[in-house]
This record gives sequence, C-alpha cells and structure tokens, in this order.
Amino acid sequence: MRRWVVWREALLAALPALMAAALLTLAARPAYDTVVRRSSGWSPYAYQGLAQDVQAYQVALLDPEASAAERQLRRDIVLSSLNAPGQFSLLPVVETYGEARLSHIRALLRRGTPGSAAAAAREAVMLNAQASSLTHDTQAQALEVLTFLRWVLVVAAALTGLLSMLLTARALLRWRAERERQAHREARQREALDFASHELRRPLQSLLLASDLLRQAETPEQRAHLLTLIEDSAGQIASRADLSHLQDLYLDAVLDVTQLDLRSLVERMEAPRVSVEVPAQPLVWLVDAARLRQVIENLVENALKYTGGPVQVRLAQVDGRPEITVQDAGPGIPPALRERLFWPFERGQGHAAGGQGLGLTLVRRLVRAHRGEVTLEDAPCGGTLVRVTLGGPRGGSGEA
Repeated sequence: MRRWVVWREALLAALPALMAAALLTLAARPAYDTVVRRSSGWSPYAYQGLAQDVQAYQVALLDPEASAAERQLRRDIVLSSLNAPGQFSLLPVVETYGEARLSHIRALLRRGTPGSAAAAAREAVMLNAQASSLTHDTQAQALEVLTFLRWVLVVAAALTGLLSMLLTARALLRWRAERERQAHREARQREALDFASHELRRPLQSLLLASDLLRQAETPEQRAHLLTLIEDSAGQIASRADLSHLQDLYLDAVLDVTQLDLRSLVERMEAPRVSVEVPAQPLVWLVDAARLRQVIENLVENALKYTGGPVQVRLAQVDGRPEITVQDAGPGIPPALRERLFWPFERGQGHAAGGQGLGLTLVRRLVRAHRGEVTLEDAPCGGTLVRVTLGGPRGGSGEA
C-alpha cells in the first residue's frame, strides 16, 4: 500500500510535464507534416530555371544569327534538366494546381520546331506559376500551423502552470490536514492526560491518608480496614492510570460492563457529611462499575467542594431505569450557567478549592456511554440537585 502511495504521488508530480509533452507532441505533428515532410527537398527554383531554359531555347530558334550548334546546345540543356532525377520535387502536387504538365513540355521540345518551342515556353511558364502557387500555399499552411503551435504553447504553459498550482495547493492542503490531525492527536492525548490527572487525585489522597492512619492503628481490625482502603485505592490508581488505554478510559469511554447491584456503589459514598439512601430491594443493572464509581465520586466531590454543607446521595428506580441523585445545600447554579459547567475547564462560581473543571465533563461522557443522561436542577429545598439516569450501555443490554 505504501509503495502504491509513493508511485501515485510520483505520477502526480510528473503530471504537468507529461501533459505539456503530450500537448506539444500533438501540436507539433501537423507542423512537422506541413513544414518538414512536405517541404523536404522542395524548391520552386527548378521550375523557374526550366521556364528560363525553355525561353532561351525559343529565343535561339528565333535568332537568325544563332548557329545550329548553339541551338542544339540550348535544346540539350533543357532536355538534360528535364531528365535529371529528383530535379522537380513534388511534381504530382504542382501539376494539380493547373493544366501544365512536364510531360507536355518534354514532348514539345522533342519536335524541335519554333512553334513547339513557343508552346513549350508557355507550358513551362504555366508550370512555374503552379509551383509558385504551391509555394504560397505551403507558406500559408506553415504560418497557420506555427500560429496554432504558438497558441498550443501558450495553452500548454497555462495548463501546466494551473495544474502545478493545483498540485501545490493539494500538497499544502494535505500538509495542513496532516498538521491538523497531528494537533488533534496531541490535543486528545493532552485531554486524556488531564482527565487521568484529575481522576488520580482522589485515590492518591485516600492512599496517602490510609497509609498515614495505618501507622497509628491500634487494633487488627483497624489495620485490616485501612489495608482494604489501601488496596482499593491502589486498584483505582491502576485502573485510572493505564497509559496504554487512556483514550478508551477517558476519550472514547469504552466500557467493561457487568451485572451489578448499584446499591453497593452508592453505599460506599457514605461519609460524615454525605448521607446515602438506597432502595430496600437490589437494583441490578448492566454497568461498568469502575466508570460509574468515578461518576458518583466526581458528583459528591463537587458538591462538597463548592458548598461545604451536607450532601445527600439517593438511588432509586424511576420508570424502569436507575436514577442516582446528588443533592447539596449550596447557593445553587443559575440556569444560564448549567450547560457551560459540562464544558472542559469550566468551573462554578466560588471555586476557592481549586480544580481543573473536568469533573462534570467526564461525568457526562461516562453517563452517555451508559446511554444515560445527567442534568443539573434546582433542589426542592434550595441548592443543586444532579440527576443521573442510566440506560443500556454501548454494546450492552438494558436491565438484567
């Protein structure tokens, strides 16, 4: 395939030269036929000389002072020129321009009488006039062909220049497209790294905190609990920082779905400032547990970071589909700003706690990978309510 691309580009690069050569060849062929082939060896002077020699012979016959030897010499000169091979080029073409024929002149001269010499002189003059007509037509045709050739040269130069410009523009566009593709790849790589950095903060913080608390643990039960937290954090770091799959993890949101009771994901969010409410019956759904955990963690973290107050996480089944809501008691979000918060690097008002503005962007991407949707609403008692409704994930089915 690569060799074919090289050959294709080489042929395209040579196309202007090939086109110019083809046009010039087609234009030069009629010029060659007219100017070179038809004019090769052609000279009207032989016909002029014949007319002069025949007229000189006629004068010698009419001159009473001319001797018989002089008259015979003039006659021999004319006959020798008539019989010289190749002397009269293009004779068949010349004879088509009138009624004069070289054979008539030869026959008249053989008679050797003053009357036949006069008739031969008139025939030679007519034949010379026919040769002059052929010369004039040949020159006119040559001029016409050369004029045509000049225009062909102009057209060939224009077309070659235009084609060269088009090929240059094509090369520039391909170069620009390649640069844009490269820039797009680099932007996607940076975006994936930004998301990975954003998602690694929580498990790293949990890992450091659990490691510090492990040094102060007094009972085996405390140490076991902290070791479990460390293992969980390490697993989260491993799953969120796989450099070979960052695009699948954060850009294309490729899911690894399993049947899961969603209550287990929601219940683990319970903390001193986070209350959890789940249904009494199992709510089993086909989800990617790690990705859905990231969704809930981001929503809870945002609620705690921007409001500082209590946060309530609720799991329910609405219209046959799982629904997770995260409600805070903050000042709320103006409706005009809600959609913007899902854009990358957009942060809410009063973001003193810092952040990259990627949490909600990733939440929407992962929820939509589950064929669901996430919305921001006003909470009934003030604050903000984030509603996550799950559907069937890409490539998966819906409810188990």
